[in-house]
Amino acid sequence: MTHLHVFDMDGTLLRGAGSVELARHLGTFEAADRIERAWGRGEITDVQFWERMLPLWADVSEEEIDAAFAASAWIDGVREVFADITERGEHVAVISQSPHFFVRRLEAWGAHRTFGSDVVPLREARKEHLLTLQHKVDITLRLLDELGLDETDAVAYGDSTSDTLLFAHLTHTVGVNCSEVLRRHAAVCFEGDDIRGAYALGRRLLEQEPAR
Repeated sequence: MTHLHVFDMDGTLLRGAGSVELARHLGTFEAADRIERAWGRGEITDVQFWERMLPLWADVSEEEIDAAFAASAWIDGVREVFADITERGEHVAVISQSPHFFVRRLEAWGAHRTFGSDVVPLREARKEHLLTLQHKVDITLRLLDELGLDETDAVAYGDSTSDTLLFAHLTHTVGVNCSEVLRRHAAVCFEGDDIRGAYALGRRLLEQEPAR
């Protein structure tokens, strides 16, 4: 039996947000942090978030994005978990509201499919470019259909309100250092600095599922 493991990125695989990590590397951390906090308080919309954030990355190069990605505060064990999933013949997807140009770099670490917001520096951000909570559900269901799996063959790992719809839709869900809101939706919760602990809980959920 094969399975699909769906990971959020910001706050789950990454200790923080990809947008802030990129800004930190480019020397614009304080401005990015203010934008992130304003969005977290609900003071600006998703589109306004990107309207303010994207100018901080003007003229960023692929080499600078690579360097920012490598220097980011990743939780321990990401590559090891992706490798174990692959060795079992299973599948890794990362679905994040962060820019896909950042998220897709996880493919070099072993993620089979990655999805993110279609926002890029020096281009206007529009609502249709953004990855939403519903997109997380739709993408997961599409991947399951492509793989010939059903919803009980998937495990989702997340940390915040951006994962609530997906967690409400699936049976096997693992909250990773998660918010109180998501905790109410998660089948199990993990607290710690190593994603291997959360992954072990996810495997246990799958093992409890009756064989079909």
